Amino acid sequence: MAEPIDILLVEDNPNDVQLTLLAFQRQNLSNKIAVVRDGEEALAFIFCTGAFAQREGAPLPRMILLDLKLPKIDGLDVLRRLKAEERTRRTPVVMLTSSRERTDVQQAYAIGANSYIVKPVEFDKFLDVTRQLGVYWLLFNEPAHAA
Repeated sequence: MAEPIDILLVEDNPNDVQLTLLAFQRQNLSNKIAVVRDGEEALAFIFCTGAFAQREGAPLPRMILLDLKLPKIDGLDVLRRLKAEERTRRTPVVMLTSSRERTDVQQAYAIGANSYIVKPVEFDKFLDVTRQLGVYWLLFNEPAHAA
């Protein structure tokens, strides 16, 4: 069985991936982070299909950081799929994106996003956001358990 992970980062921009991983590393919050680069890969990882079939039976991530604008399958469609499935609907999904579009925010919450955060441009602010995300979702939040 695959090793459990704390965070699944779904991000197509290599610079944002590097920045996010660096921010979590600097905060010493989690060393169990998996990265996927598009919506199709995210669904394969979560549902243990295709290249991720060996993950069958592995626990779900404790939190999913999901970008909105992704190749192949966009973030809102990934979110729809996660919230439609009994096994994945309770997994916290935080939209971490550069979009401030009101319709994007409203759609994400209507589908079931647990949080919507616009990526700060300044590195220090980004560090603070990732620290707060990690502390809240990984330390303070009591996760829902499957029925």
